[in-house]
Amino acid sequence: MTLSSTFSTLGLALLLGLLPPTALAGDGHDHGEAPAAAAGTALPRFAATSDLFELVGVLDGQKIALYLDHAGDNSPVKDARLELDIAGTSVPVTRVAEGEFQATLAAPLAEGVSPVTATVAAGNDTDLLAGEIDLHPAAHTDAAPAGLARRTALIAGAVVAVLLALAAAWGLRRGRVARTAHSQRVGGAA
Repeated sequence: MTLSSTFSTLGLALLLGLLPPTALAGDGHDHGEAPAAAAGTALPRFAATSDLFELVGVLDGQKIALYLDHAGDNSPVKDARLELDIAGTSVPVTRVAEGEFQATLAAPLAEGVSPVTATVAAGNDTDLLAGEIDLHPAAHTDAAPAGLARRTALIAGAVVAVLLALAAAWGLRRGRVARTAHSQRVGGAA
């Protein structure tokens, strides 16, 4: 194989490695768009349970959406009254629908773990539920997307392949020059 065909092959490999996978697929070979990754961070939430009830709270800033269900069948609790205490502070609760409530904190919660207690009264049943909410600053999401990581790995591999090919070509050329110089000294001019 000549040096020019080696570089042509490496150039083609480099070009194919840089192309997106969809550019290489023909008609009928496209598997559609990749599913979109979830954007943003999940909202903090807590759960407080007992043998009778399950309460889930979703914190969005200072607003809390509350969902109260029966523990046995996961159905919304009808005609319930709910009292909420977070980190020793009573939080006013408003009923929105069957088993759905909302509350607004007077001030943002401090970072860390805060205890949550809820008193539920529904019909003849009254229960105290306990849980905790864990607030931490959002973790850094500087990780590169999978497609970018794949492309970076392909580029790095192509660069290494080109460097190895250049080193091999340099070694071959150096050997050829040395053999030519040696044969000229040995054979000499007549």
